[in-house]
Amino acid sequence: MIDKTTTLSEAVKLVKSGDTISLGGMNLYRRPVAFVRELLKTDVRDLTLLNFTSSYESDLLIGAGRVKTLRTCYCGLESFGLAPMFTTQATSGELKLIEETEASIAFGLRATLAGVGFMPGQGWIGTDMLKARPDVKVIDDPYTGRPVVAFPAQRVDVAVIHAPLADRFGNARLMGNLAIDQEISLAAKTVIVTTEEIVDEIGAPIELTGLSTTAVVHTPRGAWPTSCYPHYQLDGEEILRYIDACAANQFAGYIVTD
Repeated sequence: MIDKTTTLSEAVKLVKSGDTISLGGMNLYRRPVAFVRELLKTDVRDLTLLNFTSSYESDLLIGAGRVKTLRTCYCGLESFGLAPMFTTQATSGELKLIEETEASIAFGLRATLAGVGFMPGQGWIGTDMLKARPDVKVIDDPYTGRPVVAFPAQRVDVAVIHAPLADRFGNARLMGNLAIDQEISLAAKTVIVTTEEIVDEIGAPIELTGLSTTAVVHTPRGAWPTSCYPHYQLDGEEILRYIDACAANQFAGYIVTD
């Protein structure tokens, strides 16, 4: 039972240039925005983002030129459209994209958790994904002889997850909509939990275990302007302000003044 609480400025020091990081939450819900903003104050760059979905928080990192490679199923702002800086850099070729699907990320994380180099699955059989990802191999199932896709292990250096509630030891509750936060917290070498509230004793169900948590940071409104149930809802006006700033080529000013 180790007290793992720290400050946001100290927590971002756990991320190094060239790391593969995974940001928890889903779409515009429970994203570690405050952590990303603090990370932008450092000179960390050449990051690989491995996210089930990527949204506002990822677009801030992409727009600031900190992301070299993006591996994700989706990068957008839901009903507000695609993420603007992602769209700009993906179109210009500044951002390296590695095509992923729910299957490739899920099986890749399972391979890492199992300590093997790949996990077989049927996910891409009969699709053009194998043309988009020539590094992914099709092998014969040794028991049935049928072809299966060998999804490579997905390794994560740092996972950053925002939780509504946590204790000082790194146990946390996510209050539903778990996304793949449990999986990335187990697969990552370093796990940082930012949280709306830190309590002395946390009740069940505990969705993130302190055994895998490296650091806990008290971060009220740490997911804003994305939502964090039950504390606050999505701030659509702020999302629109961000989109307008990007459309007016004022991304740099938005980051400075935000």
